[in-house]
Amino acid sequence: MSPNQPGQMPKVPIQGVKYIIAVGSGKGGVGKTTVSVNLSIALALLGYKTGLLDADVYGPNVPLMMGINRTPQARGERIQPLENYGVKLMSMGFLSPGDKPLVWRGPMLHSVIQQFLRGVDWGELDYLVIDLPPGTGDVQLSLIQTAPVTGAIVVTTPSDVSLEDARKAIHMFNQVKVPVLGLVENMSWLKCPHCSEHIDVFSMGGGKKTATQMDVNFLGELPLDPVVRIGGDTGRPVAMRGESDERAAAFFELAKRTIDRVALASAAPAPQITIED
Repeated sequence: MSPNQPGQMPKVPIQGVKYIIAVGSGKGGVGKTTVSVNLSIALALLGYKTGLLDADVYGPNVPLMMGINRTPQARGERIQPLENYGVKLMSMGFLSPGDKPLVWRGPMLHSVIQQFLRGVDWGELDYLVIDLPPGTGDVQLSLIQTAPVTGAIVVTTPSDVSLEDARKAIHMFNQVKVPVLGLVENMSWLKCPHCSEHIDVFSMGGGKKTATQMDVNFLGELPLDPVVRIGGDTGRPVAMRGESDERAAAFFELAKRTIDRVALASAAPAPQITIED
């Protein structure tokens, strides 16, 4: 499938947004939203103007994980994003809260994604992180074919099942000409709270090996940590603890590697941080 097929919308830049980072996975349950949330907060705490778009319209978990769930207000014809932990936010969960499922087909999904991209007043952003739904369906293609995505991060676990689907996601991004910034292996290992031994719950080394086989950058390993899970469930993500915190450090390393890969993918230097008095 070509990203420039006749009849498709052109890839018009989003006003004020320098770089767009799509975070995807071949399957659910690998912690993709956890990675998106903590990556966004880490970027913000490193001094970059950051937004997070929850494009998983069927399972929008960003409001819970970011500890905010209000209805966004409109100003003129633009929706004003909510903000928490220094990150501007938009999610279907803000517009359709609760447990009621959305039963939508492709055209409706396309419409809401375009509204989130271009109908939201994102302001000036260095990075807009987009948390994609799992898989390779309508939402992913609608977004990728109409937005100038700088690059994509693929999230996997070390298990063979997850890696098989991660390879499909990488192939999808390659097919639609979106640079793959790299593969990140989530839930890589568990540190025993009693003896500090590393336990390989979902096998080991699969992410790095797959990245080498697929000729993509390996962005690192993120541990399976109950503190990370608690942070997501309580709306206080672990990254908000700061770069010096042992539990948060891996997400800041991921953010720094992502900044470097974005600069390479865009053939431009990373945006300069403006320190305000």
